[in-house]
Amino acid sequence: MEKEREKPFYNSSANDVTTLIPFLTSMESRLSNTFERVIADAGYESEENYAYLKENHQKVFIKPLNYEASKTRKYKAQLGKRENMAYDELTDTYTCANGRVLKPIEVKSRESRTGYRKEVTIYECETCQDCPLRSKCTKAKEGNHKRIEVSKKMLSLRTESLENIQSEEGIILRKNRSIQVEGAFGVLKQDYGFRKFLTRGKVHVTVEMLLLCFGYNVQKLHNKIQNNRCGQQLHTQKVA
Repeated sequence: MEKEREKPFYNSSANDVTTLIPFLTSMESRLSNTFERVIADAGYESEENYAYLKENHQKVFIKPLNYEASKTRKYKAQLGKRENMAYDELTDTYTCANGRVLKPIEVKSRESRTGYRKEVTIYECETCQDCPLRSKCTKAKEGNHKRIEVSKKMLSLRTESLENIQSEEGIILRKNRSIQVEGAFGVLKQDYGFRKFLTRGKVHVTVEMLLLCFGYNVQKLHNKIQNNRCGQQLHTQKVA
């Protein structure tokens, strides 16, 4: 009986968020070590990814999707956003800019396209009637009230990741991700002049990419040897 061929190491999804777990499981099956820390940009943030890393006891450094936007005055001025409402943990309620309370009315289950299920709590305002801020807060039709959906598990996991990336360790790791990951694309595209694949088909493109990576890694090793940086995995943070 013919042996089943091993699946190639790639994921054809155009969305980064669904590729993190397949990438990690594929690499871990080929390496003797597991990753104690996982650093990724905002495109990989999801409750499913957070939960997977948590279950595997891996420290997560993923930038929240709203990380950069949340620091702007425009974002902070959007009254309808949950982040801009006061939350009372004891009563599990949110208070809007007009002082009206949003209470939990039901819990629903949501399933992603990968099959991951999460629970979201629906909060509804006690009343939006005659509210002078209504047009700035909600698009709900007349007679309906402001609602928000909140995954409490996602908020908890995001808060943990946010604390990690803002720590001294997290700042160094994020800077190294930018240098080592984004820098590699810059070298391939600008220095090597690699703008498009010459072959067609997933197998041929995979082989072409592997050959390119081999060449990149050999050159990187050579540069490390010349600069006496062998064994040094991270660039240290420079102090002005």
